[in-house]
Amino acid sequence: IVSMSILSENIRYLRAQLGVSQKKVADDLIITRVRYAKYEDATSEPPVELLIRMSRYFHISIDLMVSADLRKIPLKEIMELPDNRILLPVKVDHNGENIIEIIPHKASMGYLSGYADPEYIENLQTISLPFLGAGTYRAFPVEGDSMPPYKGGAFIIGKYLEKATELKKEKSYLFVTRSEGITYKRLVKTEEETITVAADNTFYEPYSIPLADIFEIWEYACSISTDEFTKDDFNTDQLQIIELLKELKTEVKKLKKNN
Repeated sequence: IVSMSILSENIRYLRAQLGVSQKKVADDLIITRVRYAKYEDATSEPPVELLIRMSRYFHISIDLMVSADLRKIPLKEIMELPDNRILLPVKVDHNGENIIEIIPHKASMGYLSGYADPEYIENLQTISLPFLGAGTYRAFPVEGDSMPPYKGGAFIIGKYLEKATELKKEKSYLFVTRSEGITYKRLVKTEEETITVAADNTFYEPYSIPLADIFEIWEYACSISTDEFTKDDFNTDQLQIIELLKELKTEVKKLKKNN
């Protein structure tokens, strides 16, 4: 009874920290809002499989969710607690060595709900790159034009980071976040509750990501391009056009403020 009472207070608190409705959480957990509301009201006890889904959704270990009053601990500190370890499932080869799982382009959004699911990871295709050395690696697809010269169809191989404190300014990382899914950006700065990241394409402005919104961090290790580069990819005229567009964007913002 005590554990369920703590759980109800904790999931209500965590939902409030995310700023989402009961229906939003219920939809993400694939249950009805009425059923979820009973868990927040401590009138019903979630089965183990749902408790696991809640743990992955809020990125808080089951042990902490049912045994600690999370309202008394800053969310950033909760994420860094030794007891709050969401195990990272990985595949190994017949020799027991880690291999690199490939997140497919068409299913990249599915990674947000499957990143901590051993069955999901087990069904991913894999490659092996022995020259990368020790560590846990995963291959993520690149989309859009925010991080040139990588084109759509390319893959970034990331090395798993255990803690956000390992982040280094000016290095590029793959962030798996609650709001964006998978995003590949360069770190600008870290603050107490947030980090600021930026695209290498200067047309896009830097922005902040709350640390509590980050599920996983993968440091750039190498890349694989599936399309051949052309001379136009490194055309200085194109770079000048991009810079002009950026300046135009700035001028339009100034005009809007003046009006």
